[in-house]
Amino acid sequence: MNPQLGALHPYPFEKLRNLLAQAGSPAASLKPINMSIGEPKHETPGFIAQAMQDAMGGLAVYPPTKGDAALRGAIADWISNRYGIARPDPETQVLPALGSREALFAFAQTVVDPDAGAYVVCPNPFYQIYEGAALLAGAQPYFINAQPELNFGYDWRSVDDAVWQKTQLLFICSPANPSGSVLKLEDWKTLFDLSDRHGFAIAADECYSEIYFNERDKPLGSLQAAALLGRHDYRRLISFSSLSKRSNVPGLRSGFVAGDAELIRAFLLYRTYHGSAISPVVSAASIAAWRDEAHVVENRRLYRQKFEAVVPILEPVLGASWPDASFYLWAGTPYDDAQFTRDLYRETGVTVLPGSYLAREAHGVNPGASRIRIALVAPLEDCIEAADRIAGFVRQRASE
Repeated sequence: MNPQLGALHPYPFEKLRNLLAQAGSPAASLKPINMSIGEPKHETPGFIAQAMQDAMGGLAVYPPTKGDAALRGAIADWISNRYGIARPDPETQVLPALGSREALFAFAQTVVDPDAGAYVVCPNPFYQIYEGAALLAGAQPYFINAQPELNFGYDWRSVDDAVWQKTQLLFICSPANPSGSVLKLEDWKTLFDLSDRHGFAIAADECYSEIYFNERDKPLGSLQAAALLGRHDYRRLISFSSLSKRSNVPGLRSGFVAGDAELIRAFLLYRTYHGSAISPVVSAASIAAWRDEAHVVENRRLYRQKFEAVVPILEPVLGASWPDASFYLWAGTPYDDAQFTRDLYRETGVTVLPGSYLAREAHGVNPGASRIRIALVAPLEDCIEAADRIAGFVRQRASE
């Protein structure tokens, strides 16, 4: 057995199941409302399903690891149109992937030298795949804590040079899970400078990039930042994106990686053995999705409607304010986040995710402590009902 498997932590939702099992059942009269998991619930656009159905003949052939040329072209077009930058070369700078989760994990196995005593720098809180990918690649995760006073951003210069010198990979998520904060151009400049100085690769997880609230103020992307800073070869940078949130197709498992051609070449070699080719059926549906923006605009409208309804209810009691982007609220709790989550479920039937489950204790603190993540993925009426129950629960506890 791989000895690194023993280093893996229980997944947050396994911990959550165990926590709720201790809570006891809520009243039978309360409809359960689950706001713990970031699984899109808006309807999948019909034209995407139709494109898949029309491509069923593709099941009769093996797909190329490099992906369908038409899909790579559609992705390259989308990147250029979305970020206002030169079209990446679909032959050398773009690879389709089985969603961003698979690609993020596999990329670490590609770029990390397990014999070098390497660090993989991760944001904290973080998407758990980063930690697991680092550990199974034979590296040591190094966590940099999100700072509330920096809009849950990071003080990159707080990391000692001795750590950066041993860093081979940096994971960064923008818009962030769970806070929704978006990196600014000056953040990217700092990261690129550090990458140039120390030679590490940057994995930019951008799966929430299309969930934002102002059509005239789109989140800055990593490839866009690189282009603005004159780094047109995207050296040591790979962007990861997915259709799951953008197009409400989490079951499609379709995304892409794009960026540095040298890293793409190495990643393609790894993937040739890894077995991660995308079916022609999925490719056809993905092309249809990447080539349409109307459904994405409507998707954002639905999320904006939820935030408009829920934030006024929860901000007075939990300080839950609008994020820069994404579909999460990163809310404070009046006492321990795990106990709060357990009590909330027992009393109201609403499930949220303890913030401490999304983070590790680092530098003396767990930056997820006394916070919860609330995913506004349920129907609007359920989001409002859940918010009302949460607010009532907090006020009742405050009065006791």
